[in-house]
Amino acid sequence: MKKGKLTIPDIITMKKSGDKITMLTAYDVSLARMLDSSGIEIVLVGDSLGMVVLGYESTVPVTMEEMLHHCRAVSRGVENALVVGDMPFMSYQSSAYDAVVNAGRFIKDAGCDAVKLEGGTEVCDTVRAIVKAGIAVMGHIGLTPQTAGNLGGYKVQGQDLDSARILLESARALESAGAFAVVLECIPDKLSALISREISIPTIGIGAGVDCDGQVLVTHDLLGMFEKFVPSFVKSYINLAPQIREALTSYKNEVKGGVFPDQEHSFSMQADISNLIDGEK
Repeated sequence: MKKGKLTIPDIITMKKSGDKITMLTAYDVSLARMLDSSGIEIVLVGDSLGMVVLGYESTVPVTMEEMLHHCRAVSRGVENALVVGDMPFMSYQSSAYDAVVNAGRFIKDAGCDAVKLEGGTEVCDTVRAIVKAGIAVMGHIGLTPQTAGNLGGYKVQGQDLDSARILLESARALESAGAFAVVLECIPDKLSALISREISIPTIGIGAGVDCDGQVLVTHDLLGMFEKFVPSFVKSYINLAPQIREALTSYKNEVKGGVFPDQEHSFSMQADISNLIDGEK
């Protein structure tokens, strides 16, 4: 990874040189700093925060204000990585004008470098309008969580020739519309490999096989911190949830037992305060 702030051309160059792109999610400044210092190239403030942080059942209820709030925090913690803000459901579907205005808020108000939105050929006019306004756009096709109900739920997409052809056409259309990269979610590895060869912009896979130009995961899944539901394509590199619970229980027991805070974690003073109350009288 080069020193200094990464740019859109840097990300595109990585595809050309065969340098795999790493992308992870962050929703707060602390995690953002850790990702950035680890050399992750793209930090995504995903609308997955709806489930991971806010407790919603899906990404659909997430609002613009919630997204901007978390994007501001993440942007403050990132010095080198490209920060991408996820446009929430109904922030870009109503009109191209609304889409451009809302995308602009991610850049101007929240400090993001680019935005991401879901959809294929049907959103290309919107992508084109946002790009024309000078805002970088990352596409997202395959399983699109905001409209998962229309796709039959959270399931693999593009498994037959007709649907595979639609996804390939969508990837090509997003490239033509000016998207600088596209997320491929939950599609067969052979199809993602084909798409990655057929378009010149980077593909970022999630449940889409090893032949994508990069990979993305929800960081809480990677760290084993979100236990409600873990997709089959997720690899947990550590299982922090039990360790966190153990630490919390130890804290509770030490406080209850008068063990914490001990002398090491308390402050001392030289003055004799034994007569302090009497002295006040």
